[in-house]
Amino acid sequence: MQKRKYKRRKKVIIHLTERDKNYLKSFLNTGEGKARIFKRCRVLLMLDESKSTTVIGKQVNYYPLAVRQIGNRYLKGGLERALYDKQRPGKKRALNDSQSNQIIAMVCSDPPEGYSRWTIELVVEESIKRGIVSTIGRESIRILLNTHDIKPWREKNVVHPDINRRIYRKNGGYIGLV
Repeated sequence: MQKRKYKRRKKVIIHLTERDKNYLKSFLNTGEGKARIFKRCRVLLMLDESKSTTVIGKQVNYYPLAVRQIGNRYLKGGLERALYDKQRPGKKRALNDSQSNQIIAMVCSDPPEGYSRWTIELVVEESIKRGIVSTIGRESIRILLNTHDIKPWREKNVVHPDINRRIYRKNGGYIGLV
């Protein structure tokens, strides 16, 4: 039987500048921020005290690999890189501005023949039929209508000319602003 050879990891040795130490200590004393950032501050301060990654990991409830990664990120990119994650790319928007405007204009107009109101399924079907989009999901339409506060399945008149919403009585009398 062969013995496995384990690769010995190099110890992460960092030396914080006085400015970085002061920043980390003041950040920990503020008590405001994300727990993840507080843990990373503690990790950096303990690495500066030459504690082992295993000991630090047990104290802050991290794996030793994560402790080493925080230390290496400090060495390569400085304090900002060690404390904060890189920006992650988000999902591409399903609709561009032109398509969004066309769908909103479509919903603000009268529904197709045979329908009394717009539904989300009808908006999806009509936007594909009219060639506004090639494919679109219900959720994208729902979010679009929700962000513009349009609820065509509830209201007959979805176009509100005023910025301030006004409440009217059924007989037409004005009550006040919402």
